[in-house]
Amino acid sequence: MRDKGESPLEVVMAINAMEAQLRQAMLTADTEALEVLLAPDMIFVDVQGRVLDKAADLAIHRSGLLRLDQLDFAETDVRPMGDVAVVVTRCSLRGSYQGEAFGGDFRYTRVWRRSGGVWRVAAGHCSAVI
Repeated sequence: MRDKGESPLEVVMAINAMEAQLRQAMLTADTEALEVLLAPDMIFVDVQGRVLDKAADLAIHRSGLLRLDQLDFAETDVRPMGDVAVVVTRCSLRGSYQGEAFGGDFRYTRVWRRSGGVWRVAAGHCSAVI
């Protein structure tokens, strides 16, 4: 259900702003910001097929196991669906995981859910673009 007077364009603009906040939090391993941006019941499937909950995702950022040096979003498509918005974006990513360098193009799908008037990531999936 939409908030009174909120247009689909306003939802797209709000989600794009949240995506920018998420990008910055991921680049800087800002777990305080990620804590706010991720829903308590968030589920994420990473590029290796592992299923992570919010606590596991935050732990990876907090521990320094994942370090992102570059995260550039492109081809972002936001689809509002009431209190849910689906985002599909392509990104160029470079960094390291457990000390091993990686880089390449990836496609992310994120489901943003609005609860109590606040948008948070409820689900996500990452795939390598070959």
